[in-house]
Amino acid sequence: MISDIFCKIISGELKADIVWQDDDFLVINDIHPQAPVHLLIIPKKHLFGLANLTNSDAELLGKALLASEKVAVQLGLEKGYRLILNEGEHGGKLVPHLHIHLLGGKSLGPKIVQ
Repeated sequence: MISDIFCKIISGELKADIVWQDDDFLVINDIHPQAPVHLLIIPKKHLFGLANLTNSDAELLGKALLASEKVAVQLGLEKGYRLILNEGEHGGKLVPHLHIHLLGGKSLGPKIVQ
């Protein structure tokens, strides 16, 4: 059984600040926020990362983007937000479970790396 921190949160084994959820996703506040709003959109289905996806996962990835927009609207991020998907060691991925960062609540500027 896979037991990364996100799987433990999804199963209820660990607590998290849940912002929104549906049948496919859990959205939580990041414990180390990098913006006034910093959420993690986590598929309830365990996916290690992009390299492990199959064509059957394409619909779930599309739903992840729709969930991101739905949550951003609910939080009043009408001026915009940023979605980030970290992949691999050099990409800064810390948890071996596919997830998307949603950042907003202030002007983030045009670049990620200064």
